[in-house]
Amino acid sequence: MTTPRLLACAVVTLVALTACTPSPSEPVVGPATAGGTVGVGRGTEGGGSSSPTGSPAAVTLTPDEYRAELEEARGPVRAAVKKLAATGGLKTLGKQLQKTSGAVEGAVTRLSALAPPAEVKTQHDSYVEALGRLRTSFDTARQDAEEQRVCTGPAVLTGMAEADQLSDVEDVAKTLSGYPASVIPVKAAKKRDRRLSNGRFIASEGRTGRAYLELRNGTRQDAVVVLVRGKKKAVTVYVRKKSNFKIRGVRDGSYKIYYTLGQDWDAKARTFTRSCAFEQFGKTVRFRTVHTATQIRWTDWTITLHAVSGGTVKPKKVKPGDFPT
Repeated sequence: MTTPRLLACAVVTLVALTACTPSPSEPVVGPATAGGTVGVGRGTEGGGSSSPTGSPAAVTLTPDEYRAELEEARGPVRAAVKKLAATGGLKTLGKQLQKTSGAVEGAVTRLSALAPPAEVKTQHDSYVEALGRLRTSFDTARQDAEEQRVCTGPAVLTGMAEADQLSDVEDVAKTLSGYPASVIPVKAAKKRDRRLSNGRFIASEGRTGRAYLELRNGTRQDAVVVLVRGKKKAVTVYVRKKSNFKIRGVRDGSYKIYYTLGQDWDAKARTFTRSCAFEQFGKTVRFRTVHTATQIRWTDWTITLHAVSGGTVKPKKVKPGDFPT
């Protein structure tokens, strides 16, 4: 039996004045002159007013105009949040969080430039501030995704809901009574810890061989192990934390062994939703059956997913997009 082990795993107007340089015998004669504009004009030819910077002041919107602006501003945000809720893994999660944050930033920029109806000016300002906080929350979630603390879009929304980051903006939106201001079109699920039973096969080809592969998971997280022979996923099995399992009947061939660790297994997305890691056993494992006149010999393997003393094989980190799912 061969038993390899893992190692520890203001605008200013400038006027340019030009003059010929006089010779010493030609004194300069004439009044001193200057050009420019000082202060703020009281009006324009068309009768409009100017802001302190010289730009036209925003015209107060009618209720219908304001309603249309809100719809235009929140539309991209709602669409981005819907896509986030359907994002099932780290391969695209970071990019979708970036798009969602950008959509919220676009809404903040658009709404900040408006002069809403006077009766909702206070609520409007609070709404824009709440959207700004929401954008910051999505930026923070993006960082969490990069560090693999959160691994799916639904898990992001669940975490934000638990921190009241979604209800914050939705509660402020409700104060704009009669106006479309809600930007969260989905309901975030409660935090879960879904697990499969130890040794549960998620996928498997026919196991007609004589050998077994023993998997020892001494970590503090559940694992999903994938055996790949050639370009084909042969076996995918769930191994709970602090548990062992033998895959019996492994067919002859050379296998690459991948495993992902984490919390809360999402069977539909085929990934853990929190604290996920992706690794590959650092050596190809070969199973071979030899027939002789008097006996049949084969090789069994045992690998550990945790660090052990005397381990001879280092695990390799795998990018989420390269993990066989």
